[in-house]
Amino acid sequence: MRLFSITAVLLINLFIAARYTVQIRRGAIRPALAMWIFFSIAVGGSLTTYLFEGDYTLWDNILNSADLLLCTYVALIIFIFGDASTRFTRFDQGCLVAVLLILVFWIFTRQHATAHLLIQSILVIAYFPVIKRLWNSDENTESFAAWFGLLLAPIMSLLSSKGTLASVYAIRAIVSTSLLMMLMARAEIRGRRLASRTRES
Repeated sequence: MRLFSITAVLLINLFIAARYTVQIRRGAIRPALAMWIFFSIAVGGSLTTYLFEGDYTLWDNILNSADLLLCTYVALIIFIFGDASTRFTRFDQGCLVAVLLILVFWIFTRQHATAHLLIQSILVIAYFPVIKRLWNSDENTESFAAWFGLLLAPIMSLLSSKGTLASVYAIRAIVSTSLLMMLMARAEIRGRRLASRTRES
């Protein structure tokens, strides 16, 4: 079961990376660069505090380990191929300040478990730019297939995770991704209603 869980998470993340690469290059989606930069910073901090907290390896929290590679890669792809709407706004800059303050707290306190939990708040903050964007939008700019993978991966990772902190990471991901997918569906519905009204008029 452990090998199945690890393999499944790695394959899902590989699929997500490939999906994002194709769709971003085609201009089919416009994910927020700020969110993925936040993800990269926070996921790196989360994995570091997890490894310092106990006698764990990268395989013991496979979701966090695989996510670090995925987030860094997607941020790079968005930076290279994304359009202007994916760049930092003032809102994004405010979120980045909050992220850095929490990381500074961890560096000085070295309280790994506490810092790990605080870093999960970073990963929630990382959703703010795209949540704000989707809430005010009549168009879904994200990939349902990719985000379904981002929901499935943490579910599968629970089969092999070791320690409470790894479970917290996975559960946080499940809740956050579910909320984002609901906002994506809301934007899709609003867009269809707007298109229908336009055709009727």
